[in-house]
Amino acid sequence: MAYFKYRGRDKYGMLVEGRLKSFTEREAREKLKAEGIHVRKMEELTGILYKDISIGSGVKPQHFVIYLRQFSTLLKAGISVVDATAILGDQTSSKQLQSALKAIEEELRAGNPFSEAAEKNRKIFPPLFTNMVKAGEAGGNLDEILERLADYYEKQYQTRQKVISALMYPAVIGAISVVVVVFLLSFVVPTFADMFRSFDAELPLITQMVLSAGDVFKSFWWLLVVFVIAKVIGYKLIQDNLQYKYYFDYFILKIPVFGTMLQKAALARMTRTLSSLFSSSVPILQAISIVETIVGNEVVARVIRQSRTSLEKGESIAGPMEAHWIFPPLVTQMVYVGERTGNLDTMLDKVAEFYETEVDTATERIKSLIEPLMIVVLAGIVGIIVAAIAMPMFEIFDAVG
Repeated sequence: MAYFKYRGRDKYGMLVEGRLKSFTEREAREKLKAEGIHVRKMEELTGILYKDISIGSGVKPQHFVIYLRQFSTLLKAGISVVDATAILGDQTSSKQLQSALKAIEEELRAGNPFSEAAEKNRKIFPPLFTNMVKAGEAGGNLDEILERLADYYEKQYQTRQKVISALMYPAVIGAISVVVVVFLLSFVVPTFADMFRSFDAELPLITQMVLSAGDVFKSFWWLLVVFVIAKVIGYKLIQDNLQYKYYFDYFILKIPVFGTMLQKAALARMTRTLSSLFSSSVPILQAISIVETIVGNEVVARVIRQSRTSLEKGESIAGPMEAHWIFPPLVTQMVYVGERTGNLDTMLDKVAEFYETEVDTATERIKSLIEPLMIVVLAGIVGIIVAAIAMPMFEIFDAVG
């Protein structure tokens, strides 16, 4: 399965652009044709992952960051690109990266530039990397570009890990709650139900409700499995269709608390990437196209596409951003100032720092709020089941005594 970027016209003759996930280019074209889109141009975006930080498959972010910093250090020490690549290829602990560096070394010794050799290994080196390296080669500051790339990937990885941590905590506690309830309803409650029936005692309402819930779950437990499978399939279908993905991302961004955090994370990612590309002298239209593919949120990506169209018309890239709710005034104002002063990379860097700090604060706040809430919910559910079992037992013991 790969991602394809396309450009064409819809059934109304309007220019449309976007991305599509498909096994082959032919299949992607057929999908678009079925939607009434006449494709003019299509290219594969190999190595770009929606849920990753734009590092090729199989290479851990930590290994990639270490490689970039070591590469930069070797170049600053006066070691040639060829020798540095050979050295790093021998000592890296990532097998995929090692294999790619060996192939690049051969290309370099054949007289090809590093950026061109890296571009042939898109599964490891994405367009963001190759474009910035190409700019570094042209400007003679490849060591600085590599250091900047290392900072970029490191910050992206840290931000992503914080977001995952904030989302995983309630997910894990919720999963534990489900497992505990399933265990109690499947094994504990039925055992006591048989005992209560043997005494033919009148049961409290809470006990009757829990026993009924146990009977229902015992008969329809398979619905839980069907729900999980349907959820996984539904998510994959959403990711394969840009329109569905747009609505899904829109819904996620509107979720209280979590939506705001994900919005800030997407803005931090977008501004950090644009800042890195602009400061490395990557052409602005090319930079915007790269950001569009790696921002990870279709709502933001759609506005970025509109900004690129605005820029092609000679207008400000901030115009479409200003008209959309997902971009706060801080972003659009800083972009306007950056365009007028010629310091767009610096302005975007400041915005990225602001939202990265906001993500840090938001994740800590969410964890501090969710932890006691989830504990109370879990304790409440277990408490109800325990009370439903204990109350009739005390009555039976009193009757026997």
